[in-house]
Amino acid sequence: MSAAVFAARVLVGGLLLVAGALKIGHFDALASTIASYRIPFLAPQLIAPLSVAIPLAEVVMGAYVLIGLYTRTAAALAAAEFGIFAAAIASVVLRGIPASCGCFGPGDTRPASWEEVARDLALAAVAAFIVWRAPGALALDRRIHTAEGEA
Repeated sequence: MSAAVFAARVLVGGLLLVAGALKIGHFDALASTIASYRIPFLAPQLIAPLSVAIPLAEVVMGAYVLIGLYTRTAAALAAAEFGIFAAAIASVVLRGIPASCGCFGPGDTRPASWEEVARDLALAAVAAFIVWRAPGALALDRRIHTAEGEA
């Protein structure tokens, strides 16, 4: 089971790192994508801060999940993020808004679709699996816990 958790960490952590890195430096494009979703309860003044926070959070969460540091917390945050993204994309699809997913930065011009919703829900499930069975093989959490036990 430890190897399966490690594989899940590589998948989720690597994906978050790549997605976040592709968005960094393109905050205006991300802000435009977020605004195009027309989420009713999202105040317009929050769009710019979110366009900066989301990529940075994805890179940090991805790194933590990948190396297995604070694994349960990082994976739980990732699962929540994937769930929120799935809900946002589903709302766009249901309302017939022609918005791009923007999941992998400004080069990702695919229209928001049920495929992206399913992908994000699957990733949320994988992240939840990590939470349930953490930390997995080659996790820093194991090394830290072992080192604390020896002290």
